[in-house]
Amino acid sequence: MFEFLWLLLPVAAASGWFAAKRSSSRSQEQKCSDLSSEYFEGLNYLLNEQPDKAIEVFIRMVEVDKDTVETHLALGSLFRRRGEVDRAIRIHQNLIARPTLTRDQKSQALLELGEDYMKAGLFDRAENLLLELIELKSHTPTALQHLIDIYQQEKDWDKAIRMSRMYESGTGQSMHRVIAQYYCEMAQTAIEEQNESQAESLIKQAFSQDGDCVRASILLGQLEQRNGNYKDAVKAYQRILDQDVEYLPEVIDEIQECYRKLDDEPRMQKFLDDILARYNGITPMLVKAEYLLEQQGEKEALAFMANQLQKRPSVRGLQWLVEQNLERTEGRARENLTILRDLIHLLLKDKPIYECNLCGFTGKTLHWQCPSCKQWNTVKPIKGVEAE
Repeated sequence: MFEFLWLLLPVAAASGWFAAKRSSSRSQEQKCSDLSSEYFEGLNYLLNEQPDKAIEVFIRMVEVDKDTVETHLALGSLFRRRGEVDRAIRIHQNLIARPTLTRDQKSQALLELGEDYMKAGLFDRAENLLLELIELKSHTPTALQHLIDIYQQEKDWDKAIRMSRMYESGTGQSMHRVIAQYYCEMAQTAIEEQNESQAESLIKQAFSQDGDCVRASILLGQLEQRNGNYKDAVKAYQRILDQDVEYLPEVIDEIQECYRKLDDEPRMQKFLDDILARYNGITPMLVKAEYLLEQQGEKEALAFMANQLQKRPSVRGLQWLVEQNLERTEGRARENLTILRDLIHLLLKDKPIYECNLCGFTGKTLHWQCPSCKQWNTVKPIKGVEAE
């Protein structure tokens, strides 16, 4: 509330100035009387933390004309920021209806009203106003950004691509990586609908926008794996190692499954060894330990994990080691290991797995678009003793 009162002070000052300006032709006595009865009344409401009444006073004082447009725009913006979208809409609609506005003033009011509609979730109305601004060639970059946001929320990826290309052309800011994500969104839908030819075409378009698009590689690998093309699937998945190795945990199980389908355990073992040398995370360690457990027995697997944990401490690695020893321990030692296992489980239970590198959002699910800051390609697996 206190912050909002400070935001209203410039509006109060502007209102007082305009009121004084209007009364310049009156007598000095009458002018002071007007200010006393209205302007100071509004200030009194502010000081008594009654912003609603103060706003009503200032609106009553400041009639719309060419000199007071900016004040009304500021009031509308304050209403929107405060969450009173209906009041913001009324102010901005009232402004637009005025025939005395200049072209710049009208376009600013259109933009503000479009933002009001977006805040209210009235995307169709906002879209019409923003498209009108683009036709007027006014506030084009901002209008395009808002339209992109609308189309993303509506999952209208074709329109999002078109607006992104217009934004890129007008500002010179590359949108290739984002456009690649839009194609991936459509490819994901095509895969779910079993329209594989369309999915393949969309994945190619994603690569044409961003050759390092990890998501496109994952989708291509999934498509090839589903069709039994395991060599091509491995090739697609392994592209991620050069694109962004931090996403390796997302596909390592799939790669292992493909090698098994190909009955090519030696290549799988070589792949794991190469990854351990390049990637400082727990996932390949766990996969390698399970592989050794299956192929060479528990002694080799336990020794490998103990050695790795000395180099790369990891709670998840310790959890695996405890689980394996628990099955082979009895008596008091087993009770102690059980307590340790339960403590580790509690420690990891609510730990997030992914984090946005921009806003810090965390979660247990990989989002290609951060749910918090709405940016693309910013959420990655968390690294550290308690994570990856």
